[in-house]
Amino acid sequence: MRKNFGAKPWVYPQPVFIVATYDNEGNPNAMNAAWGGIHDDDEIFICMGANHKTSDNLEARKAFTVSIGDVSHMVECDYVGIESGLKVPDKFKKAGFTATKSEFVDAPIINELPMAFECEVLRYDREACRLVGKIKNVSIDERVLTSDDKVDVAKLAPIIFDGVNHTYLQINEKPVGKAFHDGAKLK
Repeated sequence: MRKNFGAKPWVYPQPVFIVATYDNEGNPNAMNAAWGGIHDDDEIFICMGANHKTSDNLEARKAFTVSIGDVSHMVECDYVGIESGLKVPDKFKKAGFTATKSEFVDAPIINELPMAFECEVLRYDREACRLVGKIKNVSIDERVLTSDDKVDVAKLAPIIFDGVNHTYLQINEKPVGKAFHDGAKLK
């Protein structure tokens, strides 16, 4: 038997996206964005509300990066989600993050997080909470790559957000199948 819960934003897995921007003075800022995903081959979307320092920075700089939260930095990733850059201007530094300016967009790459999407703003609607960015580059720290330059998910150790239980979970299971292959058994 099933139980109905009404409309809820409960999807699995839900990535932990850390959005980083520069403010008008060139100071880096980061926030944890729970709802988002890939929109197209070269677009990413994020539910981004109106009352964030990041919202102001997006409108001013028209660029951002999205890093994948990982197990090693779960505390820091959670911190940038519960603290406001409007109240704590140095929250990026307080989180222990350092930045390198992206070569592709006017936004910081968080050095501590091994994977980042470097994006320019395509559309941003504060009231509708919709941010769409064009992915200009994906940069990945070599320490999480295999010898043939693929992401080793075990080394990346991404975390996901469980919106039902308000917890972070680690993706650490071994593959259970081969995509675009195993279903052929049913043909």
